[in-house]
Amino acid sequence: MSALTIRPAKTTDVSTIRKLVDTYAPERRLLSKATVTLYEAVPEFLVIEKDGQVIGAGAIHVLWEDLAEVRTVAVFPEFKDKGIGSQILEALINRAKELGVRRVFCLTFETKFFAKHGFVEIEGTPVEPEIYQQLLQSYDVGVAEFLDLDKVKPNTLGNTRMIKHL
Repeated sequence: MSALTIRPAKTTDVSTIRKLVDTYAPERRLLSKATVTLYEAVPEFLVIEKDGQVIGAGAIHVLWEDLAEVRTVAVFPEFKDKGIGSQILEALINRAKELGVRRVFCLTFETKFFAKHGFVEIEGTPVEPEIYQQLLQSYDVGVAEFLDLDKVKPNTLGNTRMIKHL
């Protein structure tokens, strides 16, 4: 396999990230997101390239002082099972450490993949009641998913909450 490069996403990568989301959203492996939301999240994304072509992506979204969520980790189907998703996830975890985060959370169907990287299943939301109340003020859909609010339950039915302590 040719050399792979992981780098911060650029606005010009959004169309490819959109294709990644659209590849997995119909089978509910990823939550569908509005394109404007993907543009807003560009600074949170890392992409992985092979020969200059983006073949996968993932994002790290800070929720609180010590907590971030891993989002939208995916590679195109022809690149699955080659360790590329693992490289993206490890880069996102390193980015979370750089940001000062001590816990990384995900909401996923891919429990084996995340468990392989030290994530463990949890019940409920791992924040104190005061922080929970603060998080309720967020407009971010991902935060609503994290808080397990009823308004997002149709989208997240069957997902597993997992966390990794850094």
